[in-house]
Amino acid sequence: MKTIVRMNKWANAHTSIGLDVLRIALGIFLFWKGIQFAGQTKELAHLIAPNNKDAIIVIIAHYIAMSHFAGGILVTVGLLTRLSLAFQWPVLVGAVIINFTGTMDSMALIQAIAALVVATFFLVVGSGKHSVDYTLKMNM
Repeated sequence: MKTIVRMNKWANAHTSIGLDVLRIALGIFLFWKGIQFAGQTKELAHLIAPNNKDAIIVIIAHYIAMSHFAGGILVTVGLLTRLSLAFQWPVLVGAVIINFTGTMDSMALIQAIAALVVATFFLVVGSGKHSVDYTLKMNM
C-alpha cells in the first residue's frame, strides 16, 4: 500500500496536460478497438484459435471486446485507471503475441506494442491529476 501511495504522490507532482492527453488517447483507442471487436466476434475468435470452435474461445473473444469497451471509457475519464488497465494488460500482451507469431500485420503489431507500453506506464503511474479518481480523492 505504501508503494501505491508513493507512486500516486510522484504522479500527482509530475503530472502534465500531455500525460492526460496520452491517457485520454489510450482510452479512446481501447474504446474504438472494443467497438471493432464487438462487431467482428467471429473473426476475433478465429484469430485467437483458428482451428478451435470451443465455447471458451467465444467467451474470450467477448471478454476482449467488453474489456476494451468498458476499460476504454474508464481510462478516458480517469476512473479506476489502474484496475481497468490491469484487466487490459493480458489482452494487450496476447495482441502482441498473436500479431508477432501469426500472420505479421506490421500496423496492428505497432498498435498493440504502443498500447501495451502506454498501458503499462499508466498501470504504474495512475490516472494523474486531471481525472475523476483525483477529483473524488480530493472531495472526500
